[in-house]
Amino acid sequence: MLTRQEMAQRVACELRDGYYVNLGIGIPTLVANYVPPGVDVMLQSENGLLGMGAFPTEEELDPDMINAGKQTVTARKGAAVFDSADSFAMIRGGHVDLTVLGALEVDVAGNIASWMIPGKMVKGMGGAMDLVAGAENIIVMMTHASKSGESKLLPRCTLPLTGAGCIRRVVTDLAYLEIEDGAFILRERAPGVSVEEIVAKTAGKLIVPDAVPEMTLTPGGA
Repeated sequence: MLTRQEMAQRVACELRDGYYVNLGIGIPTLVANYVPPGVDVMLQSENGLLGMGAFPTEEELDPDMINAGKQTVTARKGAAVFDSADSFAMIRGGHVDLTVLGALEVDVAGNIASWMIPGKMVKGMGGAMDLVAGAENIIVMMTHASKSGESKLLPRCTLPLTGAGCIRRVVTDLAYLEIEDGAFILRERAPGVSVEEIVAKTAGKLIVPDAVPEMTLTPGGA
C-alpha cells in the first residue's frame, strides 16, 4: 500500500516537460515535491499563482504566499501572481495541460464526486468543477477505500457529481487504473499489493489483464 508521498511520486511520473499543471487541494499538492529532474513544469493554483515550487522550509516560509488550500508555498523562478479571475480564465480556456484532483468517489462512467457530502458542512465548491470542465487531461489521486473500508471506485457515484464522464485515470494507494468502456482497467498494482486485494476493494466493474506489473515511483522505472 502506498503512502500519500508515494502516491504523489507515482503521479509525478505523469508530468511532462512544458506542462502547465493544476494540483487540487489535499494530497495532490504533494506532487509539487516530486517533480522529476529535468522536467520543467509550471504549477498553477486557482487563487492566482502560476509557478509554485515545493513546500517551504522554515527559512523560506512566507505567510502571504499560499495555494488554493491556504497552505504556504514557494514560487519558482519565472512565477507569476495574478487575479483569481485571470486564473479561472486560464482554466476555463483549456490552458492547463494536466489537472490532479482528489475525490470522494469515481465511477466506471468516468464521473467524479469530490465537493460535498450531503448533510455535512461545505466550505465551498472551490475550482474543481471548472477544472474538470476545462481540462481534458485529468488524474484522480485518492485512497482506494474509505476509512470504513468501503470502495471509492463504484459502478455509479452516490454523492453529488463534480463532473460527468471526465475521468480516465486514477491513482490510489493500491493501484493505477484507467477507465474505458464502462470499466476500470487495472494497469499497475502498488508494491506488495495483490491483485486479489484490489479486486476485493473495487466495487465497480474491474478488468484485470493477464499480467499486471508492480508500479514504479520514478520516471523511467528507475
